[in-house]
Amino acid sequence: MRTNKRIGVIAGGTSAEREVSLRSGAAIRKALEGLGYAPVFIDAAGTLCEDLKREEVEVAFLALHGGWGENGAVQGLLEIMGIPYTGSGILASALAMDKETSKQIFLGNNVPVPPFAVVSRSRVERGGGIDLSLLDEWIGFPLPWVIKPTAEGSSIGVSIVREKAGVEAAAREAFRYGGRIIVEKYIPGKEIQIGILDQKVLGGVEVRPSTEFYSYEAKYTPGLTQYILPPEVAPSAYTTLSEMALRAHNALGCRGATRVDFILDTAGAPWILEVNTIPGMTETSLLPKIAQLSGMDFSALIEEILRLSLEQ
Repeated sequence: MRTNKRIGVIAGGTSAEREVSLRSGAAIRKALEGLGYAPVFIDAAGTLCEDLKREEVEVAFLALHGGWGENGAVQGLLEIMGIPYTGSGILASALAMDKETSKQIFLGNNVPVPPFAVVSRSRVERGGGIDLSLLDEWIGFPLPWVIKPTAEGSSIGVSIVREKAGVEAAAREAFRYGGRIIVEKYIPGKEIQIGILDQKVLGGVEVRPSTEFYSYEAKYTPGLTQYILPPEVAPSAYTTLSEMALRAHNALGCRGATRVDFILDTAGAPWILEVNTIPGMTETSLLPKIAQLSGMDFSALIEEILRLSLEQ
């Protein structure tokens, strides 16, 4: 597939994932150039609307991670401007980014989520600190907990807390990224990610980080994580994970490429963590690894994502 439309690779932005986004954008631009396109690179940190007009962008390849780049806001701007773009639309992007809402949708579509509670800062903050007794009123399951922001990616602001002494610091860290946090039951097991492209399951990868969990550091530091392709799980479990991933993708109304993250617990039960509507495209990112396993190299993956955007 070839298009004569002027392609804008949109990356950077102002979220906590800015640096990763810039790396994704650089890799995408390089791949497009290798395919014979002449894309323009736009850092979405400031005057995005003006930049799109100045560069006469006719199709946007989104490499934004987190914040308004992945929550539907930029997608809305592009729709107003009449510019087609890669990935999911406004509503699906917003739903996937909001962990509280997406969990409710997964539950309604028979995709299990770990037990969780949503906590507002105004409910538990007293005198500049976190009142642990107030926090306990909202949590109906014992430690260990995973404490995270409701609307961030790349494991930013995420902590695993095994003892009460660590709860306040973890909550404070998560509250840095918004006024509501998720407290989730920690479920030990294998971390499995399933890639979706054009309503089809591309494949999966098992990640084995050398850190306590698949943290920001483990995701973006080469050598800190072992990648098992395909995942070392029973065929029946892999089939279940694949079916659930596609169900979750469709329940949110996603399109294009997504990555769906799961924990497969020690009893073999799957638990969905989230759907990523703009998966990372760095040298350590998972979707390109999954695509490679299916026989699709990085350039082919990029061109297919671009093609799908032009058919929407």
